[in-house]
Amino acid sequence: MAHDHNKTDNFMIIPVDESFIQQRNQTERELLSAVKANTPQTWRTPLFPQDETGEFSFFLDAGLIDRLNLWDWFRNYKRESQASTGGIRGPQNVLYPWDMRFPINQMGVVLATLGKSLVANENSKGRQLKKIAGCEVRYNSKKYVELISRIQAAQGIQTLVTRNLAPIPIWMVSFLIFILDLDGGEHVTSSHSVSTKTATKDLNNQGSQYLSEESLQFVNKIEKILKTAESEGYSIQFSALNDDNIDFSLIDRFDGGVSLYVDYLRNGVANDANLNLIRKMKPPIVIDCVGGCMYQTMRRIFERLKVADTLKWLHVEADPLYYNIGKLDYNPKSGETEYFDLGCDFSILEVVKTADYATKLKNEPIGTVIEVTDPDGDRLIVCEIEPVDRKCILERIGIEFLDLGNGRILSIFTPNQSFLMNMDFYANQLKTIGVWEAHPRFIIKTTPSAIAWDEWALRNGVSAVNVPVGFKEIAAVIKKVERQMSNSPDEPVVVKDIFGESINLGVQPRLLFGGEESGGMITGPEELIRSRNGRTGIAMREKSAGESMVLVAALAAHCKAKRLHLSEYLERLYTENSIVGKYDIREDVVYYNESEPDPAKLKRAKLGGEMKRDRNDLFFLGLAISRHEERIGLNQVRVILEETFPSLDFSDLEGVRFVGDGTYFKFRGKFVEIRKSGTDAKTKAYASGNDKRNCRQFAEAFGNYGGELTASYRTAISDAYLSTVEEKAREIYRQFQLETV
Repeated sequence: MAHDHNKTDNFMIIPVDESFIQQRNQTERELLSAVKANTPQTWRTPLFPQDETGEFSFFLDAGLIDRLNLWDWFRNYKRESQASTGGIRGPQNVLYPWDMRFPINQMGVVLATLGKSLVANENSKGRQLKKIAGCEVRYNSKKYVELISRIQAAQGIQTLVTRNLAPIPIWMVSFLIFILDLDGGEHVTSSHSVSTKTATKDLNNQGSQYLSEESLQFVNKIEKILKTAESEGYSIQFSALNDDNIDFSLIDRFDGGVSLYVDYLRNGVANDANLNLIRKMKPPIVIDCVGGCMYQTMRRIFERLKVADTLKWLHVEADPLYYNIGKLDYNPKSGETEYFDLGCDFSILEVVKTADYATKLKNEPIGTVIEVTDPDGDRLIVCEIEPVDRKCILERIGIEFLDLGNGRILSIFTPNQSFLMNMDFYANQLKTIGVWEAHPRFIIKTTPSAIAWDEWALRNGVSAVNVPVGFKEIAAVIKKVERQMSNSPDEPVVVKDIFGESINLGVQPRLLFGGEESGGMITGPEELIRSRNGRTGIAMREKSAGESMVLVAALAAHCKAKRLHLSEYLERLYTENSIVGKYDIREDVVYYNESEPDPAKLKRAKLGGEMKRDRNDLFFLGLAISRHEERIGLNQVRVILEETFPSLDFSDLEGVRFVGDGTYFKFRGKFVEIRKSGTDAKTKAYASGNDKRNCRQFAEAFGNYGGELTASYRTAISDAYLSTVEEKAREIYRQFQLETV
């Protein structure tokens, strides 16, 4: 692992036992050995120079397109771009990243960057563009950033990069785009996915992820490039690494963006009331960086906020294998012995188990709060060490926990739970400092997020706007709100949510919270955010664990001062706000081993998994679209579901609808949503309500259903109609995106 921190600093770092490092290194040796064994000699030679720092060109013609199977790659890339919710992701060859048998590869990144550059220059009206490129800690990430920068520089686009192409959190890249008025950017990341996957996440000039129509523009340009190369050849230009259009210094002058970001935080969650709480807190909070890119940035932020001595750090060194977190030597479904990566999503209990906190946190006292980020720093999970005698209480209020031994347990809060506490605490703090009444407040949430958020908002006079999955959807609503605030500053802002409801947010509203159940959130500061050129905004466009870390630290400090565990705060919150939907469940169904080193087997397994995923999705989607067009009644939906799932009760079903990327079933006091992953062969089923066992039954049944059409289904919905529902769903989603009010 590359050392990512200064050993002489004064920050408290929890050492990782050498035995864990040895185990991690053994896992990597086995992984890389398997990758090498499955890479033929023909793919071990780079397509273009890897160590050439001067400018050069690469000529693409029909013969090379055929040899590289570029059209096959393109068709897959285009399909992924239309469905992706968070960058175009896929496996890569971690040893030979030019291997075109994998979806993400150097040639693909070069073509995609060239396509984006050509589109951007065509729309620039002759103005030189300025963008930013960054990465987290995944295999080959720095090389991808270098290639992106050199392609853009050759096209006359100035690109800001970190010194030595060092990792930088995705949210900082997004923030700098907005604050410095850049023309967009790119971040090489795949969030909490398995270590062998990567992605290029495109950010527009607002700092938000590309919407599908933005991706389609550059994908179409790639197609034109390939057609030109096929007929007459195409020369791709790479600038020198020291080209004037590649700027290694500007980000550094802002201390990696830290100086600007701290100013932003002080206008929001890092107010004096919160910072004063944090400075008094004992014991220190533990921040687990999971081997990702957060340590260097966040330690400097906390130092500037003068709260650094209230923190301890774990897993601080950059590591593409994430300290072996999420790694198994067997397939959990089949039981077969093989390398299997669960990823590092700490909202999944099985992933938390692999971190072995019983050993690593053995010296931390009861009451210690742990904040766990993901590799690119945009998601946060919260845990706390509690006494073992609180097990029954945690079970009653729906909090998962693990036994740490020695009379201690680790309570693990889902983002649904921790974010509910965040918004409640932040609202109370704004009331305490006397600014709550200055503006009407609203939250933006994705539909699978807990109904407790909607309940809390209703109880506290806060408007709630529901959107499809993906933080770009939250950013899209933010931009709609800002547009109305700018065009009609004295008029109430009205937006439509994905349920079709028109929601009056009031005059000059402020965003209290925007977030999703998977662990990403932002808040909105009191004063409008102002860029260097005077652009204003009510909130940032990308989720940030940096922002949520500060808010959680203040919440934890508040609880310490009141002698409360976080779980006690949550229980009181439920009671004081009469929350009914206390429980939430997410069932992730993964149809194949994403870490399979043989790309041929991987492709077959993924295609087979996608067929299963799509059958599941089509079953539920057919019900939603048929109901939307009033071809079937709600009673018919009940009959079909009762025949399909005879062990479940559908008597209190109140509605079913398509919500942009999934099917949402509304029950009395409960919802169940089923959606297919936009990035892989996975199905996700969510349930939230007043009975955890019942929620789990529904989520597991819906998520694992094979998609078979029953007799009553076929009677109500014809095969011909079913073949049209996906296109109808896309049109519904497109119309939602186009809505201005």
